[in-house]
Amino acid sequence: MDYILLFFGFLLVVGGIIGSFLPVIPGPPTGWLGLLLLHLTHKVETDWTFLGITFVVAVLVFVLDYIIPALSTKKFGGSKYGVWGSTIGLIVGLIFTPIGMILGLFLGAFIGELINDGKDVKKAIKASLGSVLGFFFSTGIKFVVSVVFLGYFMKYLSESKYLFFT
Repeated sequence: MDYILLFFGFLLVVGGIIGSFLPVIPGPPTGWLGLLLLHLTHKVETDWTFLGITFVVAVLVFVLDYIIPALSTKKFGGSKYGVWGSTIGLIVGLIFTPIGMILGLFLGAFIGELINDGKDVKKAIKASLGSVLGFFFSTGIKFVVSVVFLGYFMKYLSESKYLFFT
């Protein structure tokens, strides 16, 4: 049973890294589930404080992932239409990953801003750039947290590897 938990835990932690870039997979929460599975094995000592802290970090980053792009779009003069457009554009852009995601995000925000205020193209471009910058920032945060989760997974695994692989 431990090997099954170990296998799926590893898949989830790696899935968390992949989820940092794909909005359909919640990156850090997925990675955290991998840490949880590792700690549920009989061969790794369960550290509830560690799991609690990493859970809070995963949830916080998950929430910030939705707030940062919206704040960035607003900071660059965008409206709700730009925020919605960027979200829709990002989802449509998943079909043409990875360039399509960025282009879809930009074009979605741009079209949303033009729908909101069809006359100010400069403002629409500025808001679209804000949307893309917010996406890169939140993706970077998710990626770093997910890689740290993988690092902790490997650390705990290496500390008990003689228990798993003997």
